[in-house]
Amino acid sequence: MQRNLRIGIAQLNGTVGDFPGNVKRILAAYRECLDQGADLVITPELSLVGYPPRDLVQKSQFVPKCLQALDYLSEEIKAVPLLVGYVDHNHDAGPGRPFRNAAAWLENGRIVHKIWKTLLPTYDVFDELRYFEPGERCEAIVWNGHRIGVTICEDIWNEEFLPRPLYDRDPVAELQAQDIDLLLNLSASPFHSGKPAMRRKLLAGVAEEIQVPVVYCNSVGGNDELVFDGHSTVAVLGREVWQMSGFAEEVMTVSLDAIPTSYTEQGEAEQLYRAMVLGTRDYAHKCGFHSACLGLSGGIDSALTAVIASEALGSENVFGLTMPSPYSSRGSVDDSFHLAKQLGISCTEVSIAATFAAVKDSLSELFEGKKEDVTEENMQARIRGLYLMSFSNKCGHLLLTTGNKSELAVGYCTIYGDMCGGLAVISDLPKTKVYEVARWINREREIIPWSTIDKAPSAELRPNQKDQDTLPPYDVLDAILHRLIELQEDPEQVIAAGYEESIIRWVQRRIDLNEWKRQQAAPGLRVTSKAFGIGRRMPIVQRFQG
Repeated sequence: MQRNLRIGIAQLNGTVGDFPGNVKRILAAYRECLDQGADLVITPELSLVGYPPRDLVQKSQFVPKCLQALDYLSEEIKAVPLLVGYVDHNHDAGPGRPFRNAAAWLENGRIVHKIWKTLLPTYDVFDELRYFEPGERCEAIVWNGHRIGVTICEDIWNEEFLPRPLYDRDPVAELQAQDIDLLLNLSASPFHSGKPAMRRKLLAGVAEEIQVPVVYCNSVGGNDELVFDGHSTVAVLGREVWQMSGFAEEVMTVSLDAIPTSYTEQGEAEQLYRAMVLGTRDYAHKCGFHSACLGLSGGIDSALTAVIASEALGSENVFGLTMPSPYSSRGSVDDSFHLAKQLGISCTEVSIAATFAAVKDSLSELFEGKKEDVTEENMQARIRGLYLMSFSNKCGHLLLTTGNKSELAVGYCTIYGDMCGGLAVISDLPKTKVYEVARWINREREIIPWSTIDKAPSAELRPNQKDQDTLPPYDVLDAILHRLIELQEDPEQVIAAGYEESIIRWVQRRIDLNEWKRQQAAPGLRVTSKAFGIGRRMPIVQRFQG
């Protein structure tokens, strides 16, 4: 192979179903690569469509409009070839699913080759066998004296990273047998903590195994709950690995004769933060919002959410309400205003005391003879939810919820109260990680007040309330949740790891009992390997224990 081949990598942030916008973005990147001297340009999986399109592909005009956009795009590609991801019809006779997850090789104003995705993931957040028929064969593309293998995302993943093999085919091996001298991969691989390093190891291993360069182009951006981190990669013989930026669009042309070997590895806290900023920005902007509002309690969860929103949307577009009740401390209100000043966001104090008293008075006859309990605690959260939803409706702000994963897991949140909102920014971030990210934010100067970080967390819904009055210590709770939810261990395995049985049983029971509540929660940004949302499908009505 001529090692001086220059590959243009267009790491793009597409929007699902926005064919004109995606075409415009692809063409701009293509022309930028031409200016950089590219011989060939590659884009992410389904770059023309946006990933994942889900049931949109079943709308009668979706795939025809996609193919119209592909025809238009092909006519514009005259200089060097472009690989673009799209959805095609499955024209094969006989049984099968109606569509193909496809890539098109565009050259000289026409579609020269079509490639079908062979391995279709149907696990966790993926559901491709619902729509797509897998490719039957993998064939190398011969171009300018090169033999090039083209794969799509899952086609390069192997059993080393899975508990058991999922497929009886290996597209990479099939292409290697055809003496390819370059492997290209169009990908839409969503982020979770640890995923970028996992991919880098995978790609280095593939390049070492097949002894040819591997060029991997990944999507970037947020689509609903999923965040795509980019980190497009070039690996040569498993030794030289070069990686593009994370969490940002980037267009770059790389010579396979001179691969840079350095890259900046962000720490986990920074990656989590960047993912949530990107996911918030794209969710808001792609849904047509330009501003956001949230409740500021003086606690660490709302503080972190406010920081993320400020960076995602601009501080001038973030509006906070601090809503003290009779049980709120003055310190919490002061911390809210201190945070707002640090960030440059708006903060308005609106007391709920009079409304809380009025609601209790209105219900006094109905509740006669009954002691105050969690009902009155939840009233306060629901009054705040009413205020925030009204503010959102009146001013057109996207309402951000501020609950973390630890709370959501065990139901330590109020349905139609603090769960009100359009996006749950930190709902996949365990409480211990909330503290880690907050301390990373404060690594150079105080942004989140240290008093907020250092004080014991409290919902302040009754006198002297602390989270730990109800919940296990967060370091214990989060470790158990990680094992039960992300590792999917049973309670006996967690007990064997040294955790107290009574706590484990309580946590498991709370997870099961609160499924109904989570299914009514706002969509949340996925940043761990198993989030509550599209990648976790549990029945509400069930009696299994263990």
